[in-house]
Amino acid sequence: MNTLGHNYDNSLVSNNFGFLRLPLEFNPYHADADWVITGITFDMATSGRAGSRHGPAAIRQVSTNLAWEGCRWPWDFDVRKRLKIVDCGDLVYEFGDAQDFCDKLQNHAERLLEARKRMLSFGGDHFVTLPLLRAHAKHFGKMALVHFDAHTDTYANGSKFDHGTMFYHAPNEGLIDLAHSVQIGIRTEYESDNGFSVLDAEQVNDRSVDDILAQVNQITGDLPVYLTFDIDCLDPSAAPGTGTPVIGGLTSDRALKLVRGLHPLNIVGMDIVEVAPAYDQAQITALAAATLALEMLYIQGVKRGDD
Repeated sequence: MNTLGHNYDNSLVSNNFGFLRLPLEFNPYHADADWVITGITFDMATSGRAGSRHGPAAIRQVSTNLAWEGCRWPWDFDVRKRLKIVDCGDLVYEFGDAQDFCDKLQNHAERLLEARKRMLSFGGDHFVTLPLLRAHAKHFGKMALVHFDAHTDTYANGSKFDHGTMFYHAPNEGLIDLAHSVQIGIRTEYESDNGFSVLDAEQVNDRSVDDILAQVNQITGDLPVYLTFDIDCLDPSAAPGTGTPVIGGLTSDRALKLVRGLHPLNIVGMDIVEVAPAYDQAQITALAAATLALEMLYIQGVKRGDD
């Protein structure tokens, strides 16, 4: 840990530059790392309340509440000892230029994947997933998508840059296999023939976690999986700080259990998006996102065996 005097910092408030106080590495393509965290400060595609461009900073700041714990409960190992993880800071692009943003993010992702790194990305609005999927599909081929959200984001009536259209464009571009993709927590209007397996919020809240996970595993099969989590999948009581909140969502407990249960899948890329701290209360949305992000890392670390 690089701190003043190279001292160990166990506080909940200081030296929160990188997620979990992980090392900052501004040349991640050549770093000794398995997973690279990238902040994506983009919310130009938002249709409702803007502000998720500040999401990466909020997630990093609140992550000091998680950094002190050697083994994140209920795991029995420290993921930082099993995975080499660095935080490369935030993507730099011509601010206000959505096409430049897409190009820069896709190029960044392609370079990391070519260097045999894996990505955990912090949005930003959900549009950021589309250029990430383009890069991952070039590397891994057509993928399964596991998508947590209140909205399907399969709407065809948006603009080229719209956070409600990514999963309309992604299958049309051949990036994901609809037959092996699943959307979890949906509770807004959508076309029932959109091709995805949709597990709406009512059934996800009423069915057992084990039952849902068994279905997700069956749907995704053996394909490489991209995992994307829109924080508005959670109920606004657990995550008010987002642009398009919808009541009737998942509890943070249920979401953590579902993410935790995805560890058997071949997950090749992950993101968490739509944290808008201006609408948050007591950082609970940012804390939920940071904890889910840490859980995502743990489901990768568990595959590495003993420390």
